Amino acid sequence: MLCEQSPTKPSPSPEAPFFIVLNAGSGHNDARLVSAIIQRAMGQAGRRFELLLVEKPRHLAEMARHAVASAQRQQGIVVAAGGDGTLNTVASATLNSGRPFGVLPQGTFNYFGRTHGIPENPEEAVQVLLNGVVRPVQMGLVNDRLFLVNASLGLYPKILQDREAFKQQFGRRRLVALWSGILTLMRERSQLTIQLEHEGGVRLVRTPSLFIGNNRLQLTQIGIPEANSVERGQLAAIMVRPVGTLAMFGLLLRGALGQLGEAEHVHSFAFRRLTVQPRMARTRCRIKVAIDGEVTSLNTPLVFQVAPQPLLLIVPASAA
Repeated sequence: MLCEQSPTKPSPSPEAPFFIVLNAGSGHNDARLVSAIIQRAMGQAGRRFELLLVEKPRHLAEMARHAVASAQRQQGIVVAAGGDGTLNTVASATLNSGRPFGVLPQGTFNYFGRTHGIPENPEEAVQVLLNGVVRPVQMGLVNDRLFLVNASLGLYPKILQDREAFKQQFGRRRLVALWSGILTLMRERSQLTIQLEHEGGVRLVRTPSLFIGNNRLQLTQIGIPEANSVERGQLAAIMVRPVGTLAMFGLLLRGALGQLGEAEHVHSFAFRRLTVQPRMARTRCRIKVAIDGEVTSLNTPLVFQVAPQPLLLIVPASAA
C-alpha cells in the first residue's frame, strides 16, 4: 500500500533524453506555441529530446508506445502533453516500463497535473521536467484499463459525451463544460441498477451514476470526505440515490460549493477493490464507462482497484 507521503526517488539523470508526445488537438494552447516553448527550453538547457506530434487521435496510442520503446532503449523520460485523456493514454503505455513520466498539462481542468503541483503554464511545466524529482503516485484500474483521475458509469459518461459536442461548437472552456453538464442533467432520466461486491459483502443499489475517484484535488473540491483516502492507497466511490431534476441541481450546487459529501442523497466510501455488475446482465455484457474524460465500452463485471504498480511521475521538488 502506498504510504501517506510517497517517498521520492533520485532525480532523473541530467543526460536523460525526453520523448514528448504532444496531442495537437488537446487543450486551449496552440500546439505550435507549445512546441516552440519546448524546443526553446530544451535548447537552452542543452537537453536531447524528440517531439512526437499527434495530429489524429487514432494515432495517439501508437505514438505513446513508440515514445516508451525509445525511452527504454536510451534510458529516457516519457512525457505527455495534452489533457487528462492524453495523459491517460501515454501513462498507460509507460506504467510498467520502469521509465519516469512527465506531463505538460493542456486540458480543460488538468486535475492530474494540478494535484501534483505541476503548473498549467507550459513554460513553467517544462522547467519541472528539467529540474523536478521522481515521485511514485497511485493509479486506479477498471478491469485492465488505467485511470489517473476518475472512472464512472451512468450519468457521468453521458455528461462527458455531451460536453465534447459542446466544446467542438463553443470552444474548450470550463464555463462551456459546466453549461453542457447542466443541460444534460435537465434531459437525462435513466437509472442504473447495479450489484456491488465490497469487503466480502454484496448489495444491490439503484443510482443515476457511480463515480470512482483517484484524485485528491477533485474530491476535495466537491467536498467528499474520502478525498484523503487516495493518499492512503485507496480509491473513493460516490453514488447518488435516485432523485428528481430539482434535487439533482441542488446536488450540483453543493458540489460547486464543496459540500457534496454532506448531502443526504449522496453516499461515498473508500475501498481498494470493488466489483460492479449491472443487474440487467445475467451474462457478460458491455457498458459505457468514462475514464479520465474519455468514454469507452468495457465488459462486465467491472472491477475497480488500485493498480499494483505506481507511476513514476516527475513533480516539482517543492511538491515532493
